[in-house]
Amino acid sequence: MATLVIVRHGQSQANLDNVFTGWSDSPLTAKGIQQGHLVGQELAQRGYQFADVHTSYMRRSIMTANIVLEEIDQLYIPMHKTWRLNERHYGALAGQNKAAVKAQVGAATLHRWRRGYTEIPPQLTHREHERRYDRLGVREPLSESLQMTLQRILPYWQDQVAPRLLDGHNQLIVAHGSSLRALVKYLEKIPDDQIDQVEVPNGQPIVYRFDHRLHLLDKEILKEN
Repeated sequence: MATLVIVRHGQSQANLDNVFTGWSDSPLTAKGIQQGHLVGQELAQRGYQFADVHTSYMRRSIMTANIVLEEIDQLYIPMHKTWRLNERHYGALAGQNKAAVKAQVGAATLHRWRRGYTEIPPQLTHREHERRYDRLGVREPLSESLQMTLQRILPYWQDQVAPRLLDGHNQLIVAHGSSLRALVKYLEKIPDDQIDQVEVPNGQPIVYRFDHRLHLLDKEILKEN
C-alpha cells in the first residue's frame, strides 16, 4: 500500500490581494509561510515518510514544499519540479482583482470561468516568454480550462508519480488550487458537472491511500490550518 499526500501552497500575496495568479509568480505571505510550517508539523506528528516531493515551477509551491520538508526532517529527499503542476493559466484575468471582474462580467460568468471544467477564461493577446519555460521548449498558454490543465498534468502523473506509488514509495505533491482540483477530479473520478463543488484550501493536506494496483482505498482530509 502506498500513500499520496497533496498540499496546496500556503497563502500567497495574490491570494491575500484577491487577484488571479495562474502562472504569475506570487510569493508567500507571512501567513502562507506559517501555514507551511503547520502542515509540516501535522505530517510530522502523524509520522509520514516520503520518497519524493513534486512541485510546480512557482516559488509559492517550491517554498511551501521546502518548509514542509524541513518540519518533517526530510529535506534530503529528491524534489522534482515540473511546469506540468503549475497553476491553471488564467489568461487575460491574471493580475486582475476577482471582485472587480465579478462586478464587470457577473457572478455566473465568473463562476463558470473559475469552477467549470471546460470553460476557458479570456485569452492573452500574446504569450509571455520566460527563460524557465523557453529552455524547456514549453510555450506558455494563452489561457486554460480545468480540462486543459488536467491534460497537461496526466503525463507527469502517469510517468513520474504513479510508477513510484506502484513501487510502494509514498509521494508528496505541493502545488496549486486548480491544478490540484484537476488531479482530485481524476483520482476520485468526479463527474464534469460536479467539479465546481470541489475546493482545495491553502495549507490543508489531503491524504490518499492506494492498494498495490493503485486502486484508491481511502481519502483523509487533515485538519485545516
